[in-house]
Amino acid sequence: MSNSNDLTLNILLCVTGGIAAYKSADIIRRLQEHGAVVRVVMTESAEQFIGKVTLQALSGHPVYQNMFISDGRVMEHIDLARWADKILLAPATANTISKLANGQADDMISTLCLAADCTVYVAPSMNHAMWDNLATQNNIETLRARGIKIISPDSGDQACGETGEGRLKETGALVAELLTDSTILAGKKVVITAGPTREAIDPVRYISNHSSGKMGYALAQQARLAGAKVHVISGPSNLPQPAGIYFKNVTSANEMQDAVLEQVNDADIFISAAAVADYRPAEYIDNKIKKSSDTLEIKLIKNPDILANVSSKSNAPFCVGFAAETQNLEENARIKLTNKNLDMIVANYVGTSSSGNDIGFNSDKNSVTILTKTNTVNFPEASKNQLAKQIINLIAENYEKKHSS
Repeated sequence: MSNSNDLTLNILLCVTGGIAAYKSADIIRRLQEHGAVVRVVMTESAEQFIGKVTLQALSGHPVYQNMFISDGRVMEHIDLARWADKILLAPATANTISKLANGQADDMISTLCLAADCTVYVAPSMNHAMWDNLATQNNIETLRARGIKIISPDSGDQACGETGEGRLKETGALVAELLTDSTILAGKKVVITAGPTREAIDPVRYISNHSSGKMGYALAQQARLAGAKVHVISGPSNLPQPAGIYFKNVTSANEMQDAVLEQVNDADIFISAAAVADYRPAEYIDNKIKKSSDTLEIKLIKNPDILANVSSKSNAPFCVGFAAETQNLEENARIKLTNKNLDMIVANYVGTSSSGNDIGFNSDKNSVTILTKTNTVNFPEASKNQLAKQIINLIAENYEKKHSS
C-alpha cells in the first residue's frame, strides 16, 4: 500500500459493460493528473464499448480480463486486490452490482472485489428504470451496509433516448469523490491566492514574474479533497481552473487584495501562494510608450502586503505564507514568519535543485521547507501535487493544534 502522506495512489479501475465504458479513458487521465498509478480490469462485455489496447496505452499497464489467461501468476486477482489502495468500478452495471451484493465470484472483477481489503467504490451507470428498480436499490443499500462507497449517478439524458437518474457521474466530480479520502478540513473555508500579478506600465506592457500558479492550484485541489470549501483568487495563469471551487480571476496586486479582503472575514485558513509583485509603476501611461531614447526610467511604488494585512486583522484566519528565495532560505523565511505574524510559511529555492531539475517558478516540481513558530519540516523534491497534499496535511494538523490549545 502507498504511504498515506504521499499523493501517489494505486487505483484499480474496473470497467464493466455499459455504454459509459468509453468514459473510462478520461477517468484514467484525470486520476493520473492527480499522481495516481492506474491499472485496469475489464469485463468481456466492456470490450464491446472500448478497446483493451486503448486502456492499456493510457494506463501504461496490461489490462486484465480473463482469470485464466495471465502472465503466469495463478493468484493474479489476489495480487491486484493487495496492490490497490482503492478499487473503482466505473461504470458499474446493474448486473455487476447484483454480483457484488450477493457475494458472487465468477469473473475477475467480482473475485478481486470479494478478496479486497481496501475501499471499493462503485459508480453505477444504467437506464433510469433499472436504477430505480427495487432490486437495484436493495443491492445498493446492501453494498453501503458493507462499507462499499457508492458514487451516486447523475440525472439527465441517457443513451437510450430517455431521461432520468442513472448516468455515470461527471468525470471530474467522480474523480474528486474517489480521491476525497480525508475530512481533515471538513467544513473549513480556505482562501488561496495563486499565480503572479501584473502591474501595468502602459496599455501593452506590465511588470510581472515567472509564477505559473501550479502550486496554488494544486493546494486548492488538495484542500478541496480534504473536505474544505475552497476559494481561489488567481492572477493571470494558463492553467485550467480547479474543479469544484469558487474561483475569481484578478490581474493586479490591488485587485487581488480587494478580492481577498472580501473573502477572509469568515475564512478559517488563508494560504498566500501567489507571487504578488512587490512594486508597481507610480504612474500608468495611457498610451504606448514610444522608444525615443536609450534609457527609460519608471518610478515604482510599493504594492500592498496582502498577507501582512490579513494576518494583522483582529479576526485573522490561520495564515500561511510562501517565500521564494535564492539565498539564505530558512533565515529569510523565518524573518517573514515573525515580521508578518504568520502561523506557517512555506519556503523554497528558486533555480536548479541538487538533482539538476529546475524547481520553483513555472516548474512541475519543487522542494520546500516549512516553518512554524516552533518547528521546521523539510519535504524533498517531488511533484507539486504531491507536495500540495503534504502541505495541506501539515496545515490541518497545525490548525487543529492552534484551536485545541
